[in-house]
Formats: sequence, structure tokens, C-alpha cells
Amino acid sequence: MTGRLSGHVALAGSVALVLILAGCGGGDSVQIPEPEVATSIVVTAPAFADGQAIPRQYTCKGTGESPELQWQRVPREAASLALVVSDPDAPGGTFVHWVLYDLPARDGGLASGGPPAGAREADNSGGKKGWYPPCPPSGTHHYVFTVYALDGEVGGGSTQKILDDIGRRAIARGELTGLVSAGG
Repeated sequence: MTGRLSGHVALAGSVALVLILAGCGGGDSVQIPEPEVATSIVVTAPAFADGQAIPRQYTCKGTGESPELQWQRVPREAASLALVVSDPDAPGGTFVHWVLYDLPARDGGLASGGPPAGAREADNSGGKKGWYPPCPPSGTHHYVFTVYALDGEVGGGSTQKILDDIGRRAIARGELTGLVSAGG
């Protein structure tokens, strides 16, 4: 009976580990573009300030919808915009929560809950298109919302290929960072 109990304990531990990694750490780690371009775009969110907590409703413990975002000071010469939301604190390497591209090249933003018509999405680190709500397995994680102004359209392919293309085409960018704690 003891062997059977230890088998169940080991199985429960394995399942817990899989669930933790799925929250913000599983999947393949990717390289987020960090082009040496002007950081002239101003990115804001009505629900939280830069460096402050993202409200619970936008996480896995709430409704999990994407937060409303706004951006200003998009360069006139931009042909399109891209948005990348990433968690550099994920245990398995950077976790991508959302990649949107082919957004209109103008000041504006995104409504809460989803991408605008015409925008394209790459797979997130959970293996699906769309917003993957923050769900840190432990500690406090930083969620970086980066808007890139691009000089042309982004090609398709794997998420890493799309991210690489965003990095090559970037002419300006801006960031907003929100925090989510595992206990919150």
C-alpha cells in the first residue's frame, strides 16, 4: 500500500508541475526583439499605471480578458504597428502572452477583450493565437506590453520568425509594464 501511495504522490507532484509550467513558463522560450530604435511611443492602460499591478480581471484568476491599451506619438513614417506582451520572469524563459501585428500605423489603441478587425496574431507561448492571461506560478512577474512602429508589413511563419521580422522592421517603440503576483 505504501508503494501505491507514493506513486499517487509522485503523480500529483507531476501534475502540479505541469500546471505551474503551463501558467507562465511552459512552451518554448523566444527572443523578444530589442531593436536599437527611439523609444518615442507612449503606451498607457486606463486600468493600471506603468510599474503597477494589473487588475485581477485581466488575469487567470479573473475573466482573463485583455486590458484596454492606448498609444501615442507613433512616427509619421510608420507603415504598421505590432504589439508584443511578454513575461521575462517566467521560469522556463520568456513567455509570450500575445503577438499582434499589421495594426494601423496611427495613434490609437486596443479595446479590452480582443484584437481589432484586420490585425494578425502569432501563436502565444501556450500554443494558440490570442491573449494568454497572466498566471504566474510564484512570486511577482513583470508583463511587458511593447508597441513597435514598423517600416513595412510583417511576414508570417513561426512566432520567432514573426518576432525577428518585427525587430528588423522596427523604427520606434514604447513599453508599459504591469505586475501580477502569484498570490493576488
